[in-house]
Amino acid sequence: MPPLWTHTALAQQIVFGPGTLEHLRALVKVTGARQALLVTTAGRLASAEGAQVESILGRSLASTFTEVAPHVPVPVVRHAVVQARRDGIDLVISFGGGSCADLAKAVCFFLEQEAGMAGASHLDRPLVPHISIPTTYSGAEVTPFFGMTDLATGQKQGAGGATSAPVSVIYDPRLTLSMPPRVAAETGMNALAHCVEAVWSSRRSPEAEAIALAGVGLISGALPAVVGAPEDLEARTVMLEGACLAGRSLLNAGMGLHHGLAQIVGGRSGISHGLANAVLLTHTIGYNAAAVPAAVERVGAALGVEGDTAGAVDRLRAALGLPATLSEAGVEEADLAVMARLTQSNANVARNPRPVSEGDALGILQAAW
Repeated sequence: MPPLWTHTALAQQIVFGPGTLEHLRALVKVTGARQALLVTTAGRLASAEGAQVESILGRSLASTFTEVAPHVPVPVVRHAVVQARRDGIDLVISFGGGSCADLAKAVCFFLEQEAGMAGASHLDRPLVPHISIPTTYSGAEVTPFFGMTDLATGQKQGAGGATSAPVSVIYDPRLTLSMPPRVAAETGMNALAHCVEAVWSSRRSPEAEAIALAGVGLISGALPAVVGAPEDLEARTVMLEGACLAGRSLLNAGMGLHHGLAQIVGGRSGISHGLANAVLLTHTIGYNAAAVPAAVERVGAALGVEGDTAGAVDRLRAALGLPATLSEAGVEEADLAVMARLTQSNANVARNPRPVSEGDALGILQAAW
């Protein structure tokens, strides 16, 4: 039978290019907001770029939240929502990496839930709009969904809906120049993994696949240059464009085994989401190759190889100087069985094109360890 698919477009404006941070004032004005919450990290806020963001926002900046933490712990989400409610926030601005964007989306989502005005379709408008200013390659800034971690169980779960996506995104490559090469490598591999999973997703639309394959080409070409020459603005610009495409592809595709495992490994062990992606990607490609060989071949073609997609991805990881195994990354072997068991209740794993049993998941994790 021919494929069946639905493609959804959101009311979202992307402003891309060096110097585009200056567009922030105009984008805030379009929202009509008067009380903005800035979600960032203490380090970002203390930087020259942070001072520039504060200056541009001026009197519209009502509150700043700097307790952002990796994997977005649930208590941090609670604190941010309480602060937003206390200060009468009508706009959220995220400035930083994926955890900043995810926390900002969580704030908007829960404020809508509390107000009983949660959006149900792509035609609804957000109660509290979100403008995102990414400084890494996570892709979280263009998607409607976010992840947060229960510290008691070590499990990372997702939420979000049609109105949770940022209404505007500012991609200013100059803001990524201060990103350390290691962070660039890890978040860049996360972006590549977004593209790979979009290509083999059973829910992908033709446009999502085309965007994902274009992203593979941009990312694989630019990421080594970004890590090897951190001051190269042209490479950073191309890489940021690839990360944008990677994030955009997910709205009309979805994730599977790979990101399900990365979420579980990160939530349980505490290693960064990007690092989990970098180590696991070659193994999840190998597992899915038997079920979706044509999709894996298309990814390989975008990488510039034929017949060895998993190997090409692993060679890219090695060229970036990232660990080859979960053990090198700091994951405890004793946790592997628990992680494998958690895959059976993970929504992303359930959508994988090849069914994944607990034993299958444990085999992948052991191979990666």
